[in-house]
Amino acid sequence: MTSFATFAGSSVGKKVLVAITGLLLFGFVIAHLLGNLTLLIPDEGRSFNEYAYKLEGLLHGWLIRIFSLGLAAIFLAHAIYAVTAAWLDKRRARPQRYAMVKNAGGKSRKSLASISMIVTGPIILAFVIWHVSKFKFADHPLVTYDGVVMKDFYTLVVEAFKNPLITVVYMAVMVLLGTHLWHGVWSAFQSLGWNSDRHIKCLTRLSIAAAVVLAAGFLALPPYIYFFAATGGQ
Repeated sequence: MTSFATFAGSSVGKKVLVAITGLLLFGFVIAHLLGNLTLLIPDEGRSFNEYAYKLEGLLHGWLIRIFSLGLAAIFLAHAIYAVTAAWLDKRRARPQRYAMVKNAGGKSRKSLASISMIVTGPIILAFVIWHVSKFKFADHPLVTYDGVVMKDFYTLVVEAFKNPLITVVYMAVMVLLGTHLWHGVWSAFQSLGWNSDRHIKCLTRLSIAAAVVLAAGFLALPPYIYFFAATGGQ
C-alpha cells in the first residue's frame, strides 16, 4: 500500500493513473455511443427504451448501481490526477521538461488539442454532471411495450434535442470531447510507454481516428432527432 501511495504521489505515477483511468473512460465512451445509436432506429424509441430497461434491470438493478459508482470514482480520479499532474509539471524545472523532446511528444506533437486539455476537461466534467442530472435523475414518463411498463428515456431525449439551444450546446461539447480524446488517447499511450519509434505513427493515427469516429457518432444524434424523430410510446 505504501509503495503504491508513493508511486501515485509521484509525477510519473500520476501520469500513469491519468492514462489508465482515461483509457477506462474511453472504453465507456465507446460503449455509451453504441447504446445511444439505438436512437437512430426508426421505431419511435422502442429499441432505445428496451435497451435502457434491460441495462437497468441487470442483477435486479445492482449491476448498474455498482457500475455507476465505479464510473464516478474513475471519473473523479481521472480529473484529480490530471489536474495534480499538470500542477506538478508546472512546478518542475522547465529546462528538464523541455530537454526531453520525446517525452513531450516530439517537436511536432503540440497542438490545439494538447494545449486545450485543461479547458476541455472541466467543460466535459460540467457537461457530464448536467447530463446525468437531466436524464438519470429526472422524472421519467412511462411507456408500455407488450405489457411491460418501463421508463420512457426516449421521450426525454427527444424533448431535450427539440430544443435548439440544447442541441447546439451538446454538439459543441461533442467537438470538445473529440479534441480531448484526440490528445488524451495518444497521451495515454505515451504515459504507458507505448510510444516507441516503431509504433508512434500507428498510435497517433489510431488516436485521431478514434476521436473523429466517436465525436462524429455523437454529433450525428442531435440533428437526426431534431429533424426526424418523434416521441412515441405505446
